[in-house]
Amino acid sequence: MRIYNTLTRRKEEFRPLEENRVKIYWCGSTVYDHMHIGNARTHVMLDVVRRYFEYRGYDVTTVQNFTDVDDKLIKKANDENVSFGEIAERYIGSVMKEARELNVKDATHHPRVTDEMPEIIDMIDELVEKGYAYEANGTVYYETGKFPGYGKLSHKNIDDLIAGVRVDVSEEKKNPADFVLWKPAKPGEPSWESPWGPGRPGWHIECSAMAKKYLGDTIDIHGGAEDLIFPHHENEIAQSEAANGATFVNYWMHVRFLTMDHLKMSKSRGNLVTVTELSESFPADVIRFFYVSQNYGSPINFSEELLAAAANGLDRIKNSVANLSFIAENAVGAPVTDAESRLLDEAGSFKKDFINAMDDDFNSADAVTAIFELVKFANINVSGDSSAGFAASLLAMTEELCEVLGIKINNHRPADVEAEIGELIEQRSAARVNRDYATADKIRGSLLEKGIVLEDTPSGTKWSFHESLLERASDD
Repeated sequence: MRIYNTLTRRKEEFRPLEENRVKIYWCGSTVYDHMHIGNARTHVMLDVVRRYFEYRGYDVTTVQNFTDVDDKLIKKANDENVSFGEIAERYIGSVMKEARELNVKDATHHPRVTDEMPEIIDMIDELVEKGYAYEANGTVYYETGKFPGYGKLSHKNIDDLIAGVRVDVSEEKKNPADFVLWKPAKPGEPSWESPWGPGRPGWHIECSAMAKKYLGDTIDIHGGAEDLIFPHHENEIAQSEAANGATFVNYWMHVRFLTMDHLKMSKSRGNLVTVTELSESFPADVIRFFYVSQNYGSPINFSEELLAAAANGLDRIKNSVANLSFIAENAVGAPVTDAESRLLDEAGSFKKDFINAMDDDFNSADAVTAIFELVKFANINVSGDSSAGFAASLLAMTEELCEVLGIKINNHRPADVEAEIGELIEQRSAARVNRDYATADKIRGSLLEKGIVLEDTPSGTKWSFHESLLERASDD
């Protein structure tokens, strides 16, 4: 397996810290509003990474935090005249619900900042003791100039970072690039006791402390959206490596932006779309399929046309699964033939293509293409005459690969397919006996619209599914 490492800007062979174990920290949500579709993409792609590692036999531990105290969260609480805890609970519930609807597994651990204050304060205290941080009037700053590797993730030197500072530089800071680890309490805001007086932590230290507590000093993979590279992840490295005296992360993964009209989504631009809003037009399984059909390392420009294309593609897979399910359950006792065995060997190449794609930096787009090729193969080679075993084997392979990507496909089985097709074929046969060719042609046409082809033989009328017709029906 190879992973594109933001730190080195190249793909690297994945070598876990411990054999057959993977430890992943993925930055979660600041819970002051519903999850928007850009956030949702990062949640889904973490889930894809986790599922694929599990598929390859790894024991995976994932940590995804909730930032449940923050300036925006406090402002929302004040605006609504409720406690910040009430706002946090509301939107933690919302994020968890929406993630589960997108078929995202719960992380192994979902720590909340407010539950981790002792560990956060301990890490800040250690940074002060080691000379990497200093206190000024109740505020504790990290001194970036003390950490030689500062800027190595964002690939900027400290002089460039100082030149890019666009906020008023506090006179308390030793260096304009220094950042806050602990801020003193303000009237009416939540606070916790600390060696520097009552207050609350800065954003960056929270993730460093939680990663250490749940995964250790060094972890395999750290990920999140690309806008976290700087300053958040850069500052995490500085804090963690200074405090722990060890490499913080071996592989840094970042999901590219999902844009609207080629602009990053933000409240200030008024172009945010929440998962809840989008779900009114497209089901959650289509939204997830839209995400996994694109590489995490490529930006996506959101449009309803792309969602509609994803819906058609997902229907194509579901239709094939429904057809295979029907034949696997209803074919009469024929064993797998020698010809079918050779076809199954051929179908194995699509599974290999899927694995090769996912081994190459979780290339889910090419993995989806492999699933489509498997579906096309099944639609061409499975018919009403196929054995149950042949259909069942192709069904199992399709389900296996879809499960790795978290694609839901087993909610699309048509009811009483056999009875419906059989009844229509009988009606057509009766019409032909009565020389009512218009009715017979109409029945054949209605079945063609569903991708079902009829073949009249001396032993009776046989039916099969036709790939090109199924694609056309799905597109319609």
